[in-house]
Amino acid sequence: MAQGFGLIRDTEIENTIQAYARPIFEAADLPAQTVTIRIIADNSLNAFVTTGNRMFLNTGTLVAANSSAEVIGVIAHETGHIIGGHAVTFSDQMEAALTTTLLTTLLGVAAGVATGNSDLGMAVALGGQGTAQRQILAFSRGQESSADQFALKALDESEQTAEGLYRFFERISGQELLITDRQDPYIRTHPLTRNRMSSIRAHIEQSEFSDNPPDPVLEERHQRMVAKLYSFLKPQRSTLQKYPETNTSLPARYARSVAHYRRGRLDLAVPLIDGLIEERPEDPYFWELKGQMLFENGRITEAIKAYQVSQRLLPYAPLILVAMAHAMVESGDPAYVVETQNALRIARQEDPNDIFAWDLSAKSYAINGQPGLSAYAAAERALLLGQFGEVVRFARKAEEELVTGTPAWVRLQDIKAVTRNYMDDMRSRNRR
Repeated sequence: MAQGFGLIRDTEIENTIQAYARPIFEAADLPAQTVTIRIIADNSLNAFVTTGNRMFLNTGTLVAANSSAEVIGVIAHETGHIIGGHAVTFSDQMEAALTTTLLTTLLGVAAGVATGNSDLGMAVALGGQGTAQRQILAFSRGQESSADQFALKALDESEQTAEGLYRFFERISGQELLITDRQDPYIRTHPLTRNRMSSIRAHIEQSEFSDNPPDPVLEERHQRMVAKLYSFLKPQRSTLQKYPETNTSLPARYARSVAHYRRGRLDLAVPLIDGLIEERPEDPYFWELKGQMLFENGRITEAIKAYQVSQRLLPYAPLILVAMAHAMVESGDPAYVVETQNALRIARQEDPNDIFAWDLSAKSYAINGQPGLSAYAAAERALLLGQFGEVVRFARKAEEELVTGTPAWVRLQDIKAVTRNYMDDMRSRNRR
């Protein structure tokens, strides 16, 4: 598991969320590859979508969910916002209200919805009473009702109960009476009404799928996801209290292995993960965790072997490929160069915006005595970081080494053009 800029990146968790979302997206005729789902490291309950079909779920929402059905219900609701184009239509509605005296307040609401920043979204609550305020809140309630109706339809079409969605709303419904600072962001950005709750309950009572139990495979994946998130994000003491030695379930042992590893107790962590591997030798995520444990404790050769098994079991997972390549680069062993570069090539194809993958590529090319490709990879990394001075420097170095017409050389011309346009634009702005 990796964290950065408030986001959680983990292959197992992301694949679990994708498994939840797949039937919902199919019901919506929404190609899964057009939606990006990311996990935010935040204990509060929240989920939201932004333009570009981007969906965000807080870790607090995932950990608090008692079942996979609750998370699936939330995903279904947020997919309703995507299908309804609400991230766009909200902006259109805003333009119609800009003539009112609440301009500043309403801009704050728009920013809150677009970014998921609950502090910005509090603007309406802090503003005065007025026509524009009522207009925007009414429009927001309409969006929420529309998203609910889509969620119920999608859950029915995928033959899943809406009970999870109701249970999630039921959990947060009492927060409407709390002062704003104590409310979870979800209740502030998703106005909840009795009519909405009643509508969902009425649907549950008449739907033929309401008594369908959650998929047992997804339920186990949910419990594993919760255990993993809890053990990585909470204090180790809390994990060992929640998952004591007396609990011998697979999720509990998974959580304890992470807790011991985070304490530096590999003597306790490795036997636990080895026991899980013995039970399920074809589970790529157990091998991945073992690789992470060993790598972060300096046992690089053993870590590489664990990562290699994980990668064999799940060949096209970018995060696993990059983790394996990282261990191989850190080993400094030229024998791994070909495998490293193949892994990074696949990872970059799956996620071309992975800055760390480009950084490792630059290092791997340098180890292999390929300065032109090393400089080219460094230029790609600098471009993603917006370090245009560095882009120019590495591009010049790469062009001295690369053969004209090769794929890297052709791509370098695009990089130079983007950089040139950016720098011209900045000079133009400075002259104004």
